[in-house]
Amino acid sequence: MLSQIAEILIPREASLREGMQALECGALEIALVVDAERRLIGTLTDGDVRRALLAGAPLSDPVGPFVNQQFTAAGIGTSRVEVLDLMQSRHISQIPILDAKGRLVGLHTLHEILGATPRPNWAVVMAGGRGERLRPLTDSIPKPMIKVAGRPILERIILHLVGYGIREIFLSINYMSEVIQHHFGDGGKLGCRIEYLKEKKPLGTGGALSLLPRRADHPVLVLNGDLLSQFDVPSMLTFHSEGRFKMTVGVHEYVHTVPFGVLDIDGDRITGIREKPSIASPVNSGIYVLDPDLLDRIPRATNYPITTLIEDCLERGERVGGASIEEEWMDVGRPKDLSWARGKE
Repeated sequence: MLSQIAEILIPREASLREGMQALECGALEIALVVDAERRLIGTLTDGDVRRALLAGAPLSDPVGPFVNQQFTAAGIGTSRVEVLDLMQSRHISQIPILDAKGRLVGLHTLHEILGATPRPNWAVVMAGGRGERLRPLTDSIPKPMIKVAGRPILERIILHLVGYGIREIFLSINYMSEVIQHHFGDGGKLGCRIEYLKEKKPLGTGGALSLLPRRADHPVLVLNGDLLSQFDVPSMLTFHSEGRFKMTVGVHEYVHTVPFGVLDIDGDRITGIREKPSIASPVNSGIYVLDPDLLDRIPRATNYPITTLIEDCLERGERVGGASIEEEWMDVGRPKDLSWARGKE
């Protein structure tokens, strides 16, 4: 990433003229001032240079006194949603990426976060469930609107999709649907277009797909509305198309630690003991990619689990792919998981 922004890196001793040249060459509307160890000292913008010149500083003066040292930066592991949140809240379009020692390793730009090229694929997010396992919390708010780190789960999902170029998003709604519609509207404030699939009765994880108002021309991304995940959208779509799969299921490795010592027994003899072993199993992540013609198989106005569609494909001998999701992933449908996501455990 550093090689891509090398033109905008300057030392504190660089002149204002050299700062202007960095701004011009980089075309990123920002120059980054670093020390010999590549630690970020501050940022320089056109506005900073302009204020210096208006104060009477000649172009030969060093940029040091005019650098903004109250900059906003992100760590290496900061998610795209968190970066976009920072940009929106602070009205900025660039955020430097720093390692634990404050050294510059890259630069987030609004253009990169929002996706350089809009993708033609639709996304459908299942957001109509009652969230029975999270009661009484969900007595007053729909499960997808529960906040984690100050933002509704569903909003995090939408921003993640938008960050990878998904611009057409359908929300399947039923329980307390007005809360969701009032919050998101037509999606314009989040950089996408949102349409609503209104379930008159619960239709399960797949039935709402029968409510799509028109036929899709490209593979459709389908997600559960209670997920926290940083999965790579382009990689999953590419995996689906290059593998020529009829349907792709996101696969996450779930690790369960047995809270006891497990005994190996042969007859009446103990032959070994494994203290609190971990068992890893591939599980359905609740993220799918469907070929458009699969949508024709879903019965209208019927409670239809999407797992039934997986079974149908397998029975027909059609290719169903398992795309590994190695990034952050969590289903927050249980109180324990929600507490963990909120950092209370």
